[in-house]
Amino acid sequence: MIKKIFTTACVFALMTCTIASADVSNEAKLYYNQGVDAYRNGKYEESIDLFKKAIAVDSNYVDAYYNLGIILQQMNDNAEALSVFKQIIVRQPNDYEAVYNAASLSAKLGQYNNAKKYLAIIPRNSELYSKAEALANTMNTDLYTISKELEAQAAANMPKIPQTNGTYTGIASPTGITTDKQGNLYVASFSSNSITKITPNGAKSDFVKTNLNGPIDIASDSNGNIYAANYNANNVIKITPAGSITTFISNIQKPYCLHVDGDMLFVSSQGANTVLRQKL
Repeated sequence: MIKKIFTTACVFALMTCTIASADVSNEAKLYYNQGVDAYRNGKYEESIDLFKKAIAVDSNYVDAYYNLGIILQQMNDNAEALSVFKQIIVRQPNDYEAVYNAASLSAKLGQYNNAKKYLAIIPRNSELYSKAEALANTMNTDLYTISKELEAQAAANMPKIPQTNGTYTGIASPTGITTDKQGNLYVASFSSNSITKITPNGAKSDFVKTNLNGPIDIASDSNGNIYAANYNANNVIKITPAGSITTFISNIQKPYCLHVDGDMLFVSSQGANTVLRQKL
């Protein structure tokens, strides 16, 4: 990442005109350096225009965005500065300086929910974490509370299975059933060797139609993985949210029921009269 020329502390005596990235075009570098010079000479409007020209030439020129945002922030054009820092975050989500600035500007604009969302992005090991905590305190909260609030909001906004009586039809010999955090229902079909996915709005689709041989029960974990007990194949398979299928447990006699508790999977083996405990 190119070293940023301006800083939020506005220590412009440290500015240089050297741009170290070979990925930036010479034309964009020229506008950028001219923008630095214009700022140093007190020509702020001209500097803004030159940084915008650098961005027009190279829309991914993060340092040009950053310096433009800092100048706009200094001139109290907070809404425009916020839009600039958002462009950085789109291109570099882990640029926590830009994230912090976006949080600070959002708070100044009274957009407290957005400010909290930006603060929640900054990890504990970031050097900006203490500043983020201090900013949260100005909003009469803290980063832990913000994290919990956002988790609760996400859960509340998640699609849910209808909380009314109803029937899903057209599923061949349904056996095992499980759900995921997105409100999807999964149904194993023993005779057709498949798993059907049913969304919260009732749309059905084939979730898995391979690697199954008598799926009699299914279960899901907190990461969205689905496990299927292949009764006729004497194994348990794992299906990731991306659809990757692997054998999770092999050589288990007639696996029948599955149960997930935390990081553990329990499997009843009808053929061996046992229950297996397997770490996920």
